[in-house]
Amino acid sequence: MSRYRKIFNSIFTSFFLVVLLSINVQSFAQDGEALFKANCASCHKIDKDFTGPALKGWKDRVPQGEWIYKWIANPADQADPYATALKTKWKVIMTSFPSLKKGDVDAILKYVDDWAPPVAPTGVTAPATDDSLLFGILTLVLALIAFILLQVNSNLRKLSDEKEGVRRTEPVPFYRNKAYIMTGILLLFAVGGFYTINGAIGLGRQQNYQPEQPIFYSHKVHAGTNQISCLYCHGGAQDSKQAGIPSVNTCMNCHKSINKYEGPDLLVREDGSAVDGTAEIQKLYEYAGWNPTTLSYNPDTNNDGIPDGAKPIEWIKIHNLPDHVYFNHSQHIKVGKQDCQTCHGNIQEMPEVFQFSTLSMGWCVNCHRETKVDFYDNENKTGNKFYSIYEKFHKDLKDKKMDSVTVEAIGGTECQKCHY
Repeated sequence: MSRYRKIFNSIFTSFFLVVLLSINVQSFAQDGEALFKANCASCHKIDKDFTGPALKGWKDRVPQGEWIYKWIANPADQADPYATALKTKWKVIMTSFPSLKKGDVDAILKYVDDWAPPVAPTGVTAPATDDSLLFGILTLVLALIAFILLQVNSNLRKLSDEKEGVRRTEPVPFYRNKAYIMTGILLLFAVGGFYTINGAIGLGRQQNYQPEQPIFYSHKVHAGTNQISCLYCHGGAQDSKQAGIPSVNTCMNCHKSINKYEGPDLLVREDGSAVDGTAEIQKLYEYAGWNPTTLSYNPDTNNDGIPDGAKPIEWIKIHNLPDHVYFNHSQHIKVGKQDCQTCHGNIQEMPEVFQFSTLSMGWCVNCHRETKVDFYDNENKTGNKFYSIYEKFHKDLKDKKMDSVTVEAIGGTECQKCHY
């Protein structure tokens, strides 16, 4: 019996080790994908050239040994022939990543080596439909049927009374019945008041506002398909009050090399009309004063520091708060650690941006009432040091008097916080 037990234990141990190793390999690959999207995807594609060269097949191109690790850590210091050729061809020096450890680089390179192009789905996803009109029609039909049944019931009762010889007073017609009239008046007053108040509350708000921009810029392509971080274009959101609109030069960092749209998705406007992505890139070149033929900017003949013909893009502002409202992007992004999607919706899925949230005071206040503060933990060295001044809450949390603190508890709903 003991022999069989030993055999069983050996088999179980082997199976456990195999499962553990497979889980480790899977998590390793997932870490590589996450690291690639966080550090590389804004400039590199795996299967084709982007702002930088395609990464597939890197092992056959780069010098052997530790070169790849030194290049990623600090490209500017590499002066070997291959590094010099890269800098000459792409005319830019890659951003250095000294914080990436050797294991992180190995994870990224393994993800690149194992990557395979996604298979396009064969099925067609049905578009989402709004059934509000259908429900409204069904409600009216049911109300009409109920009214008809009431009339039928009244007539049947009248016939029954006549057959049994029961005399009843003549019923008052519904259009002269005071109870019906009062009910109708109260109903109209309630419905009218509801829509009037909602209309008054909504004055100046622009939820679902979606203007047509000078250039068709798809966040779905840039932030979704290409995984470009929001902070690459809107760097002010992390460091200042305003998120900021990226300059034309920011767009040209990538589009000096990308002169035509070859994305997997068809670009379509809200009205269903198709968009020529390559033509939209040509519009960008006109605003930037860039000559795609010579791959250079137009000459500056008037010496004003701007290429001839270049001008800023007149984007149409979508999200707009009243002048008496104070909102700081960095306080929410850096201190509050909120995602852009909290206020702007699934921006990475929007071909054309629209205002997702109401941006009303009630919407902001409710968020402050529900959002928990990320206090700094001295033991684990995690959390936000900005909130270290709230010693009372720290002590209450440590003594288990409370399990969490919301933004409201530290004054997040005080009038002076947003109105000054």
